[in-house]
Amino acid sequence: MKIFARKDEGGWTDLGGGNRRRILLHTDELMMVEFAFDEGGVGAPHSHPHVQASYVAEGRFEVTVGDRTDVLSAGDSFIVPSNVVHGVVALEAGRLVDSFTPHRADFLA
Repeated sequence: MKIFARKDEGGWTDLGGGNRRRILLHTDELMMVEFAFDEGGVGAPHSHPHVQASYVAEGRFEVTVGDRTDVLSAGDSFIVPSNVVHGVVALEAGRLVDSFTPHRADFLA
């Protein structure tokens, strides 16, 4: 099991639309993923059974979780309960660090 990750490790996956992700670390129970967005990039509304905790590492995002929307900036964070529809719009270029429990097997495929 990998315990430590360095900032220059891990390849980026291009998601299109100015968005990309890279898996930082994962076990069966937990996964940490970095997402990078160009200004105007959209994380389309979606849901999944995983509980998600997200940290805004850089930039500003309009974040919608269920029926609530807020603008979050670097240093802010949010939680997405299991199966709740959520999405983001990058108001400026930025990065999110998301943790998922359990891990996102679909990201590993």
